[in-house]
Amino acid sequence: MKIIKIILLNLLILSIALGASLEEDSTGLLTKSFKKKQTTIEELTLKYKDDKRLEDLLQKMLVGELYYVKADKSLVYLKDKKDDEYLTTNLFTNKDLNVASKYDFKKIKINNKLRSVIKSSLAKINLFSSNVDTRYKSAKNLLNNLDVKNKVLINEALLNEKDSGVKEVLEEASTVLIAKYATGNDKLEAVKKLGEFLSPKALEILNEIKATSEDKDIQEATIKSIASIETSKSFYSILEKAFFGLSMGSVLLLAAIGLAVTFGVMKVINMAHGELIMIGAYTTYTIQQIMPGLIEYSIIIAVPAAFIVSGLVGILIERLVIRHLYGRPLETLLATFGISLVLQQVVRSIYSPLNQEVKTPEWMSGALEINSVLSLTYNRLYIIIFAIIVFLLVLFILNKTSLGLKVRAVSQNREIARAMGIKASWIDAITFGIGSGIAGVAGVALSQLTNVGPNLGQAYIVDSFMVVVFGGVGNLWGTLIAAFTLGEINKFIEPISGAVLAKVIILVFIILFIQKRPRGLFPKKGRDAED
Repeated sequence: MKIIKIILLNLLILSIALGASLEEDSTGLLTKSFKKKQTTIEELTLKYKDDKRLEDLLQKMLVGELYYVKADKSLVYLKDKKDDEYLTTNLFTNKDLNVASKYDFKKIKINNKLRSVIKSSLAKINLFSSNVDTRYKSAKNLLNNLDVKNKVLINEALLNEKDSGVKEVLEEASTVLIAKYATGNDKLEAVKKLGEFLSPKALEILNEIKATSEDKDIQEATIKSIASIETSKSFYSILEKAFFGLSMGSVLLLAAIGLAVTFGVMKVINMAHGELIMIGAYTTYTIQQIMPGLIEYSIIIAVPAAFIVSGLVGILIERLVIRHLYGRPLETLLATFGISLVLQQVVRSIYSPLNQEVKTPEWMSGALEINSVLSLTYNRLYIIIFAIIVFLLVLFILNKTSLGLKVRAVSQNREIARAMGIKASWIDAITFGIGSGIAGVAGVALSQLTNVGPNLGQAYIVDSFMVVVFGGVGNLWGTLIAAFTLGEINKFIEPISGAVLAKVIILVFIILFIQKRPRGLFPKKGRDAED
């Protein structure tokens, strides 16, 4: 027991001594010489990188809030100021000092070179943080700003690191340093190993070595490593295009599902479908304006809200206009085109003709980093998942519910459905409302990818019709496959032909395809196919 007390006492004395040492050693920052300040920072970083107070000191110094009291030379940071009076806090004890005149303090000044040194020191400190994300960002920062002085630090971090992602970045940093500064066999092996990494830094160093090295073996190894990196980058570039194609396909799917219901099931050519998408997007914008403190939840709230608002508008259009025009497709087309112009003008009058920005919640921001050349943005990833969920939900409603059975009965034979007691007019209104509501939900998704404006829907109405026709009118599975197919085709030919020409090529492709298969990929069968 006595031995334990002695050990604890020694540890306490040691911790106090360390605290005192940091406070004493940091007095080197009080000098006017920037060079001496740099030396002090480097020494403090090497000696106290595990001390949280050093990170606080450097952060305050970086933003220009670090001062010292002229009377006792103690370090403080500025908490508040009013006129000529400063409220400061002691950096090491974290106690607020009495309000004093600004002439009692002296600011610790820095220049651009010192800022760079401080940032580098903070990166080194963060390299040993308990937070994995902090260590990863620090390792990335070290890789992008490599210095041969960091070799010992990187090797030390490698020995302690347990996370595979951070370890990979540190190994790349270590390999880059060896390839750049070592000689002989070590340099050769490092050059070969660099072919396994994909970061711009690895490629930059390999190109530098290729241009400067006269060793034949190293030259050959460099060429092979560069070729390996370029091949991997090409592969991941294809994967990235495929992901963006899926993203575009999911947007087309959301936009076309509602049209597949109204056009495919009810045989109504609704040219105002794009404006129903626009209404959903503006519903999202309105919710964010009404509830600015709930941005993180605004998208979740907007989904049912947009469905209800767009659905009600759709039911209103069906009850007032479309129900009088069933069986007259040309008149329906012209009437809904007029409605689309009216809706656009209403939105311009309420919100102005200017585009509005919808904020993205933090949980939808950023990207999932697969490696140095492939990142999947969260907003597009969530939209893909959301589109699949909406598709499955609509499929379930139409195929597994009483409402879906009635919708299919009315779409196949309206007169027989009425004879069996189904209120066809009520089913028409509900079906049109569901299709319109889904269009509104598509607008919520689009608000996360582009600015919201009165012409938002016009960009997707033609694409939505192409998806429905290509997949097979009224066939939801055809709509799914057609949406993702057209999305992928567009993203792969767009870099070659350009955005406008890509759409023209797709349109020509669909026209030629319809010549061979006029009923689309998955034509309807049975009585409904007769229409």
